[in-house]
Amino acid sequence: MNDNTEMADIAEEILTTKNIFISNEILAEVVYVLSGVYKISKADISDQLLALIEFENISVSDKEIIKQTFEIFKMQNLDFVDCLLCAYSNRDEIATFDKKLKKCISQFQCS
Repeated sequence: MNDNTEMADIAEEILTTKNIFISNEILAEVVYVLSGVYKISKADISDQLLALIEFENISVSDKEIIKQTFEIFKMQNLDFVDCLLCAYSNRDEIATFDKKLKKCISQFQCS
């Protein structure tokens, strides 16, 4: 966000010169801060983080799941973790009592 230029410079240095693994937990925290603190729209968050994970030096646990998660996140009134669970439901059975998550799972299930 460049609200702290010193930290922004360090982050840019790391992101442009190192091989980086971004865990799902870190993605969830970034989404939480960007939406909750900075009030950035879900679409902007999704687009920017989708672009970030396409960098050659950046890896995530499962790029296809993360891509699908951000596409769901743009369209649904769910938090990032629920969108992640919804995306995983295409591969694994997800049991939940959460009505909104159940609806998402039934809507996005490909199998």
